[in-house]
Amino acid sequence: MTFLEYLSNNYDNLLELSVEHIRLVLISMGIALAAGLPLGVLAHRYRITRAPILGVASFFLTLPSLALFALFIPLLGLGAAPAIAGLTLYALLPIISNTVAGLGGVDPAIVKASRGMGLGPTRRLLQVEMPLAWPVIITGIRVSTLVVVGIASIAALVGGPGLGQEIFRGIRSVPNANAPNLIYGGTLAIIVLALAFDAVFVLIKRFTTSRGIR
Repeated sequence: MTFLEYLSNNYDNLLELSVEHIRLVLISMGIALAAGLPLGVLAHRYRITRAPILGVASFFLTLPSLALFALFIPLLGLGAAPAIAGLTLYALLPIISNTVAGLGGVDPAIVKASRGMGLGPTRRLLQVEMPLAWPVIITGIRVSTLVVVGIASIAALVGGPGLGQEIFRGIRSVPNANAPNLIYGGTLAIIVLALAFDAVFVLIKRFTTSRGIR
């Protein structure tokens, strides 16, 4: 079977696995954003917390992906749960570090002026600092998403859903003649998803960033 014949015959399966992969990425990134943005703000506001927060996030990113996923198996079992937990931890560092960098790059004079206008800490953060820091923050989210799209394929080893299932099905079937098709098919689909996510973030950044700071 040629690769084109494989794609034609397995289109539905690849599409289903791609949807699972996208869902896995979106859930992991949603949790990472919910945790990473507040941690980034905390690390920016209180310098004493910056080194510990960034250090812990960096530690998770240095762990081998399979080892990190395996750490959660005794607690969460096999399947999507350990995959989501591991991917969430992998996504934290770029989000946190770019949030710190973005907020740190806001002109202190602007912050001081907003304080003089009577804006409290919360309104100042949401209405002044975050919009100005947004281009840097969205870049961190973009990097995290692309990292997660790639590493999510490894999650198949702990029973996670997604395109990694196709890749490892191919690896397990070696030396079957169809094994390369399975591996290349899953890999190609992941590349397409990564490019699609990247294009979406380009559009998001363009339409959510004020013209004055583009």
